[in-house]
Amino acid sequence: MRIGITCYPVYGGSGVVATELGKALAARGHEIHFIAYSMPFRLDHFQENITFHEVHVNAYPLFEYPPYTLNLTSKMVDVVRFEQLDVLHVHYAIPHATSAVLARQILAQEGIHIPVVTTLHGTDITLVGQDPSFLPVVTWSIEQSDGVTAVSEYLRSETVGCCQVGCDITVVPNFIDTVRFRRQKKDHFKKVLSPNGERVLVHVSNFRPLKHAPEVVEVFARLRAEDMPLKLLLVGDGPDRMATEIRARELGVMDDVRFMGKQECVEEILSIADVFLMPSGSETFGLAALEAMACHVPVVASRTGGLPELVVDGETGFLCPLGDIDAFTAATRRILTEDGLHERMAEASRRRAVEEFDVNRVVPLYEAHYAAVLEQAAARV
Repeated sequence: MRIGITCYPVYGGSGVVATELGKALAARGHEIHFIAYSMPFRLDHFQENITFHEVHVNAYPLFEYPPYTLNLTSKMVDVVRFEQLDVLHVHYAIPHATSAVLARQILAQEGIHIPVVTTLHGTDITLVGQDPSFLPVVTWSIEQSDGVTAVSEYLRSETVGCCQVGCDITVVPNFIDTVRFRRQKKDHFKKVLSPNGERVLVHVSNFRPLKHAPEVVEVFARLRAEDMPLKLLLVGDGPDRMATEIRARELGVMDDVRFMGKQECVEEILSIADVFLMPSGSETFGLAALEAMACHVPVVASRTGGLPELVVDGETGFLCPLGDIDAFTAATRRILTEDGLHERMAEASRRRAVEEFDVNRVVPLYEAHYAAVLEQAAARV
């Protein structure tokens, strides 16, 4: 198949999943065309069967804000025409699904019928989608799509309830390459970051307020106050990074905290981790937690959103009430101190990642979804 993929090309879950999906599909022989305003974050080297089409956004004095939705629509029309695409797969409802549906309508006037598949990832529904100024467009764009998927049952339910959509939504979970994401021997790296053999806690996010990164520092400081030999590695960047740094200084633990910034090879950091902390206030799936699990790292996360569909409480980690620092601290302490618990949870985490969320299990679900959408579209022509 010739598949057009549009996503936000930034450091974040939806962009990562869309890019990895395109790469996996290309490896399976499909022809993939990425359509975005810049090169996706993980599309960092040449791969056969992948082409990138940049959306140029022209600034005119008339427009206070350049109309990216329309620029994207025009680019989609152009790529579909000249690359003879079979399907457009857009990730994130706004504005990608809107642009794709408009492109489909324009192309239909020329006798070109291009189905649109929309994948919902999270804040396009739980945040943007619930804004009254966007809600009618979000709902229309989803219902006008030929196929709709969501990354968790939680997100599917939220979409139906908040956006009042009447179309079918298929749950296709996020996935990872468990060959890449596995525990690697990184003794030298471990020695540099924890020179005295300290246990390592890790948090990975885009440091938006809903990720609650300062709470990670709170948990770490409480455990350090018990004289536990620990180091904390914080991976990523975003608006809450400064607040997190300030909190680490206030609590007197900055010497044992390392801010790593954005890292492409996050699996190397996870390979020296003992516990992964995710106190998020909103997480429709938890891709970063899945990456940790694949690297034999137990997860302590909020019992919120789609995380209970990923983290099995008491088996692959612990789920705690949102914002409960005491519970997060106690759960982390248990993993680090109870005999055999860390090893059992590490093995269970890896096993669940491989058996349920490996790329070779999930990508065929997308291929089957494309095939069903194409069959339905052909029947309507």
